[in-house]
Amino acid sequence: MELKSLVDQPNKLPTVPKVVQQLIESFNSEDISATEIAHLIASDPALSAKLLRLANSAYFHVSRTVGTVDDALRMLGFVMVRNLVLGNGMVAAFKNTKGMELQQFWRYSLYTACTARWLAHQGGDNGDAAFTLGMMHGIGQLQLHAVAAAEVALLDKQLNVLDAGRAELENEKLGFHFADVSAELAKIWNFPEALSGVLKDIPAPLAATPFDRMAGWVHLGAWRARAEVWDQSDEDQTASYPAAVAKRLGVDAGWALASAKDHADKAMPPLKELTAGLDAMLE
Repeated sequence: MELKSLVDQPNKLPTVPKVVQQLIESFNSEDISATEIAHLIASDPALSAKLLRLANSAYFHVSRTVGTVDDALRMLGFVMVRNLVLGNGMVAAFKNTKGMELQQFWRYSLYTACTARWLAHQGGDNGDAAFTLGMMHGIGQLQLHAVAAAEVALLDKQLNVLDAGRAELENEKLGFHFADVSAELAKIWNFPEALSGVLKDIPAPLAATPFDRMAGWVHLGAWRARAEVWDQSDEDQTASYPAAVAKRLGVDAGWALASAKDHADKAMPPLKELTAGLDAMLE
């Protein structure tokens, strides 16, 4: 199997809602205005309603009710609004994918995105970009299951799709891994290279030259998300913690490990609290 064969024909690609595609194109536009974005989103009543529901969730702690798309753009910022619409669009685009536990997969993706955003903010980096990458990093897995179901079904019997070693197994058996597919999809959808180029490095950020901090944040986010959706024990979390990546980023283990209780002041809020209300994106 070749990587290009997974994405080289229009009928092999998921259908992205028109508004989402237009918002993706805005990544590459320096002069698009908030008014234009508001009009795009407002043209889809169902999407507008979903956005307002998300904007008023506990996640954002807004000081007053967000009543319009314009309000959402002002209070949450253009990039975060685009992230919410993008996440909602990705869920819709892959809603019929067979062979995967989609609810678990998207919850894992959301947890990855929110953790990566929190960590990047703490580290002085662009948290909203980390959120985008966190939501997008695993979509190649969905594309693999949609287009090469028989091949990946054999891999699924060996290792869960969310396992930290899954990319290595796919590379060994297929010659590429799911994050390579995610990057190819991002290119086709006209994401900027600054984002699409990072996606392929997320499973093994320390192997990339140069090291990209965004890939590192999402890698840590994926570890934390995996621990949550699998309800891992403290011992298993400690054993699987990507300490080398954390060290490269200058992150103290106290942000997530129960074994580092003496650093509780640096701990991330519980994921259910950190993502409160955003699960509406997955519906």
